[in-house]
Amino acid sequence: MRLPPSIPSLFRLDRRTFLRGAALAGMGAALPGLLSGCGNVGEPIGPLEVDPAQPWWLQNNFAPVADEIEVFDLEIRGALPPELNGFFIRNGSNPRSGESPHWFMGDGMLHSVHLEGGRALSYRNRYVRTPLYEKGYSGLEGGLPLGGNNQSNVSVIWHGGKLLSSGEVGAGYAIDPNDLSTIGVHDFDGAVTTSFTAHAKIDPATGYMHFFGYWFAPPYLTYLVADATGRVIHRQEIPVRSGTMMHSFAITESDVIFWELPVLFDFAGIAVHGFPFLWNEDYGARVGVMPLGGEASQIRWAEIPPCYVFHELNAYRDGGEIVIDVCRYPRMMDGEIFGTYEPHLHRWRIDTAGAALSFRDEILEGELISEFPVHDRRFSGRQHRHGWFAEPRRYAETIDVGGVVHRDFATGRLTSWDPGLAIGAGELFFVPGGPGEGEGWLLSYIYDRSRSESRVAVLDATNVRRGPVAEIVLPQRVPHGFHGCWVPGTLV
Repeated sequence: MRLPPSIPSLFRLDRRTFLRGAALAGMGAALPGLLSGCGNVGEPIGPLEVDPAQPWWLQNNFAPVADEIEVFDLEIRGALPPELNGFFIRNGSNPRSGESPHWFMGDGMLHSVHLEGGRALSYRNRYVRTPLYEKGYSGLEGGLPLGGNNQSNVSVIWHGGKLLSSGEVGAGYAIDPNDLSTIGVHDFDGAVTTSFTAHAKIDPATGYMHFFGYWFAPPYLTYLVADATGRVIHRQEIPVRSGTMMHSFAITESDVIFWELPVLFDFAGIAVHGFPFLWNEDYGARVGVMPLGGEASQIRWAEIPPCYVFHELNAYRDGGEIVIDVCRYPRMMDGEIFGTYEPHLHRWRIDTAGAALSFRDEILEGELISEFPVHDRRFSGRQHRHGWFAEPRRYAETIDVGGVVHRDFATGRLTSWDPGLAIGAGELFFVPGGPGEGEGWLLSYIYDRSRSESRVAVLDATNVRRGPVAEIVLPQRVPHGFHGCWVPGTLV
């Protein structure tokens, strides 16, 4: 099937001069929290400017980079926690041709920083070598994303000693975490015949990976379980009426929860907004609950008000209720520019005690815009106290993500790091640094347009207000992307 077709630095502050002056002023103890703001000293940075003549996802820090590089012994500002030993790897859309009909349709590019013993040993970036990349296709020019014929641009997952990249639909790819080279299509020895969708969940009690795939034709939804070695041990086709964009799902220690929302596969969406999905409120919306590792015949559904959810924070059991914290949009994919509809934090409660499910929606944060939710994955499916969220800024013509907000669900207290308008961030990833929930570090790829510089920011998850304790300066611009993971240890 064939279908029709950097902002300059405003100033530079010399690092040695800044550090020397700070030391003379007796500011040494305050330096880590100030590091991210040093690019904002002097002439202020204004709001992002967007050229209306080209798509927002091809300009500013969304614009693709062309070079694949490998650089060693990176500069660190601040003190990198020595216990961070591993690889911080993130996926994103980076069209090889420089053109893409939608932000979600570019070739997958992986970025990796290797940390060890307080040093940043290396940075590298590589495209995922898919057939679409090799042939230089854009969007759906290469046909439907069957098997490995997808951009593999959404996520990376570490499980069973394998690093897997995934797209929205289609098969995953095995990646060598040492050098980011593409090993090849990974279909779990033929067990995955539709899609390996981006947001797999790993049960911390068993190490089992619960995941799903949605598709354009029956079976529209398939639920799978892989054991701790990565071998698929369970597969169920879940009966639904159509192919809906089901970006994520949730688990508790005893349940699987799906949400089927009214964004439907439709080729007409390409002409509307460059992506083959459209909002169709007449389809309705519902949540489904089935036992963890259970049978499709056991699923029960509850109708809910129409809305859209890309991402949830976590889910857990509270007696007879399932609690899910989600970033909820009022609608999506109706031709809007991203940012038209704002995501806010809601708490869904599903009462499973009766013969029929009942559903309740509570607004937790009505003013704060919240996306890319992050929790301590040692508590996946268990009651969480801590959650971290990226905070999008309000723009009518583009996306821009600022700092991070921490919510303490026990007290309701919110704390935040606001890096200023010069810095655009992205999804954070939590890496444990102590035994208790939330004891650890938050990592994020950020871009500072005052310096035309990309960095990895490292924040103390228990004290985000302080700002980064360290920042790793990257040797090239890293475009804003999607989801990442942490690969622990030193690999060979």
